[in-house]
Amino acid sequence: MKLTRYTDYALRALIYLAGHDGGRVSIRQIAEAHGISQNHLMKIVQDLGAAGFVKTTRGRYGGLALARPAAEITIGQVVRHTERDGGLVDCSTCRIAEGCSLPDVFSEAREAFMTVLDKCRLSDAARTPDAFRHLFVA
Repeated sequence: MKLTRYTDYALRALIYLAGHDGGRVSIRQIAEAHGISQNHLMKIVQDLGAAGFVKTTRGRYGGLALARPAAEITIGQVVRHTERDGGLVDCSTCRIAEGCSLPDVFSEAREAFMTVLDKCRLSDAARTPDAFRHLFVA
């Protein structure tokens, strides 16, 4: 299963926030650290905020932080949220869909994939922030 760029950027943003131990950071900092579009990241962060993953604070001392501890957020939760369509293949226009068993196989494979992601917490993915903190010098 290939994840979308949207999910990739969402995970990068969350890992960056987890590596900052509750300190507030800006969208600009995350965008510059990863070399991604600030405008695109803004949309993703708004979505993550609405979903309860990110807490945003406006104003002079504002910024972004995780809405809950990194140990309480699983990679599976994030991927389920950002990969909304969920299917590996769109069989709606296939002529043999009625008698084909592959949709069930693909569904089972996706669930196995998500089960593995559910075992990984954001804190696991960001457990060695010192290993990549030098990449994010602000």
